[in-house]
Amino acid sequence: MKADQPTLPRILVLASGSGTNLQALIDASRERDFPGQIIAVGCNRPNAFALERAAQANIETFVIDHTKYGSREEFDGALMAEIRRHNPDLLVLAGFMRILTTDFVRAFRGKMLNVHPSLLPDYTGLNTHKRVLEAGDKLHGVSIHFVTEELDGGPVIAQAEVNVTPDDTPETLAEKVQEKEHILYPIVVRWFCEGRIQLGSDYVAFDGEPIGKPTRLPDN
Repeated sequence: MKADQPTLPRILVLASGSGTNLQALIDASRERDFPGQIIAVGCNRPNAFALERAAQANIETFVIDHTKYGSREEFDGALMAEIRRHNPDLLVLAGFMRILTTDFVRAFRGKMLNVHPSLLPDYTGLNTHKRVLEAGDKLHGVSIHFVTEELDGGPVIAQAEVNVTPDDTPETLAEKVQEKEHILYPIVVRWFCEGRIQLGSDYVAFDGEPIGKPTRLPDN
């Protein structure tokens, strides 16, 4: 990098599983005009395929195995120390299946994004696709939000819709939603790296103005 070129915002991704959203972010970051760089990928499971995806992309990895710690606070402390060693500008939770402590969330307030497979505030928590079908909803989707102390309750930045059809199952809905995640998450990460989105006291500001409701992409 030339001396007069600005350093790109540093992105650290946390994952627990196969890492499909991580792959979408890796692919996006390879675009010439992408305004950020993924500097590390961390996992709480040593056999997570996300680690392999990162290695294939020559991205540094680390594992903080939650089973090695006696409490959530001890795990979060170790994870926080490793994250701070990398000094990221943005933390991206990409299928990171750990509930984080209040201290952890506050330490990275305004710098941490999460993806959730529903149109928040509907269906926080787990098994969202099954619950949508049981409720008879015709519309489902994905939300990208800032992480706050409330589980899946941080201000929502953007959403993408999927239509629920009569023949849908939890598995087919999961596939539909995941396709939208892979489109939407890189867009929101780009916005953050460009300085277009910030977390206010309890709202999202886009280009300096509070947004009344999340940006929403309709299903095609």
